[in-house]
Amino acid sequence: MSTLKEILTRRPVATTIRLTVPAGGARPAPPVGPALGQYRLNLMAFCKDFNARTQKYKPDTPMSVTITAFKDNTFEFTVKSPSVSWYLKKAAGIESGSSRPGHVIATTLSVRHIYEIAKIKQSDPYCQYMSLESICKSIIGIANTMGIKVVKDLD
Repeated sequence: MSTLKEILTRRPVATTIRLTVPAGGARPAPPVGPALGQYRLNLMAFCKDFNARTQKYKPDTPMSVTITAFKDNTFEFTVKSPSVSWYLKKAAGIESGSSRPGHVIATTLSVRHIYEIAKIKQSDPYCQYMSLESICKSIIGIANTMGIKVVKDLD
């Protein structure tokens, strides 16, 4: 339960904005500009902060960002690592998954690839309390829905 001090210091939230922005590529142009501009948020402050936080990733890596806009025109944002499907496509070297998953296999990946992706995803805010094994199982399920077969070792 919240204390009285926490309740009094909370700022009223205007909205929550979810965007996918390339790493190091936030500019006040679409899609970032119109999304933040309609809530009168400081575009350049967001772009500078986002680009500074995502400079360790390769350029054009799609980063998911959740922006919480407050009524006093301030904001906070959290950056998540790229989606699992993006990592699976990069590891497999394919543009898209199978058009008929379960019937047509697009490609195969080893468990080692899945483990490496799980180690990266473990740093996400939503996955930090999950075990590595459960993250791996989730990634294997996503791979199956994309038509990617997971094998023990690649031959």
